[in-house]
Amino acid sequence: MADFGLRAYQREVVERALKRENVIIWLPTGGGKTRAAVYVAKRHLETTENAKVMVLVNKVHLVDQHYTKEFEPHLGDRYKLMKVSGESEEKDFFGKAVQTMDLIICTAQILYNALINKEEARHIELSDITLLIIDECHHTHKESVYNKIMRCYIAQKLKGQQPIPQILGLTASPGTGGAKILDDAVMHVLEICANLDSVIVSAKNYTPELEEKVPRPKKTFDIVEKRKTDPFGDHIKWMMELIHGYMNLPSDVRLRECGTQEYEADVVILEQRGVREDNRLLAQCALHLRQYNDALLINDTLRMMDAYRSLEEFYNAKNATAIDGTDYFLVGLFQENQMELRNIATDPQFENPKMARLESTLLGQFGPDVQSRGILFSRTRKSTHCLLDWVQKNRPLQKAGIKAAILTGAGNGITYMTQNEQAGTIRNFRNGKLNLLISTSVAEEGLDIPECNLVVRYGLLTNEIAQQQASGRARARDSQYSVVAQAGGREVRRERINEYLEELTGKAIARVQGMSEDQFRRKITEIQTHAIIKSKVLEARLTEKKNQYAASSVEILCRNCFAPVASGNDFKLLENSHYVNINPAFRKYYKLGGKVVLEKRFEDWEPGCTVSCNNGNCNKDWGFEMKYKEVALLPNVAIKNFALQTPAGRTTVKKWKDVPFMVEEFSFQQYCEENFPDLFD
Repeated sequence: MADFGLRAYQREVVERALKRENVIIWLPTGGGKTRAAVYVAKRHLETTENAKVMVLVNKVHLVDQHYTKEFEPHLGDRYKLMKVSGESEEKDFFGKAVQTMDLIICTAQILYNALINKEEARHIELSDITLLIIDECHHTHKESVYNKIMRCYIAQKLKGQQPIPQILGLTASPGTGGAKILDDAVMHVLEICANLDSVIVSAKNYTPELEEKVPRPKKTFDIVEKRKTDPFGDHIKWMMELIHGYMNLPSDVRLRECGTQEYEADVVILEQRGVREDNRLLAQCALHLRQYNDALLINDTLRMMDAYRSLEEFYNAKNATAIDGTDYFLVGLFQENQMELRNIATDPQFENPKMARLESTLLGQFGPDVQSRGILFSRTRKSTHCLLDWVQKNRPLQKAGIKAAILTGAGNGITYMTQNEQAGTIRNFRNGKLNLLISTSVAEEGLDIPECNLVVRYGLLTNEIAQQQASGRARARDSQYSVVAQAGGREVRRERINEYLEELTGKAIARVQGMSEDQFRRKITEIQTHAIIKSKVLEARLTEKKNQYAASSVEILCRNCFAPVASGNDFKLLENSHYVNINPAFRKYYKLGGKVVLEKRFEDWEPGCTVSCNNGNCNKDWGFEMKYKEVALLPNVAIKNFALQTPAGRTTVKKWKDVPFMVEEFSFQQYCEENFPDLFD
């Protein structure tokens, strides 16, 4: 192992894996879990006949990172390696491609799709794999794709079906699963072990070396006193009270305090109720209240002007889509108060004191002649954009030489980053062109980001796993981990709770590691057996729910104007991921917008234009058209933008998987026969 560059504590944690035991390696962020996994993979390939190693990750960008940084440099000269994600052509013949490779790095979804797809070119069996490495394996719970894969594994194991692969899980923290007491935390750790059919190992004999390699940062609470006056927030709350009065709140509704996430949850439920009860006034008022509440949350964390602009942006769009008296009242209310809000937002005497505290925290580590590197964590993509604008316009921060950029999750949309943009930002951070990343939680987990001497958590309420991962980013000598928060605020309380939960996680793992082999195995088998039974019951219930109504008996309505636009049986499932409307009559209900541009290309389809409701002035966004096999132009829509009128009443769902009727698979041949009958005579 010495020639591989493993440290003593890494050699310790791989010992049982090298004996072909199923193992979860628990090491802190920066402790070298992936390097340890590469070594286990190397030894496995050297000593196993017909070896096939599969490395699973939970985020697309980690496929390339693990391949380029770890596995290819150490194994690429002797073995055939392949990386596959949703963007790779190999996913379309994954089963065939896997046969010729020694080691495959892919997203978990790719493997799960291959396990359930019976098409020969795409299908593989768990028995085809000899070692399965699962990165960030604490996600192996509930309905995560990791857990779906492991359920297939556990079902085969309990039936005695062999062979099944060896399992190697990697995590910086399994967490407590929300548990606050030791017995419950122990149960959570046992469930993670059961789900992965693995023991959990950690550094015991070489902890001083681990602590030397991964030093704990100095933690500071940079506390700000509460604003003495907040006229901007007060004015918004006054406007919200006017809306409460206008909407005539139902007597059984009790909204919690404005400017909190609890209030946001209340108005989300209120909007759903408005849709269900065909009460557009209630639904629209709830939507607008959510925007005002969002502005209060922004005002609490960022600049007043950021909060004002979020409202201005929302109402600029709403102004052109008013369709009834409710809309005219809500848009008019903002317009009447717009100038007053703007005047307050531009008055520096009322500015958020947290921003000044954040400035001093950053200046404590950055300066013209200081080589610093930091990450500023914030809650939302919108807040990262606001913070970048603030940094770039802040003279003291610019004089201190701060060169900042945003790092957020990959996806489609204005506030998302493409994967190329992500990679470029991290590359610039690594080579020193940037020295401050302003990031959402995407930088907490997995990403190969160089050592920082400052990590700031700003306006965040997260769990103990996220806190530990963020803290682990401050790995430079004498680094600082700062929590900028209001005195007596919820962020400080949450941070203290997380410290306790981190300690509780360690105690729970020690308790599990202290169990006798027989006691541990009995408990794991019991949990696994119960989990399989539970999953079968839930599956039966889901099937029952799916068959609740005939698709033809469900009417689909626009969620904004409530106009009926389609029937449930107009929709088909294309390639197990796109829900498309195949009825040509649907075309008259929508209008086309701008062209959708996606970073990646797809084998069988390409995006067209956005589609939105064509009912008068509604303009509710629905989705986009897609061209399939260069022939079929199909509207691909999100069900969250619609309401469902069922025989039992109206309802809403967030995702297509939750609709109470079966959606049949799309048949390209049938579509062509029905739409181009002359060609099939």
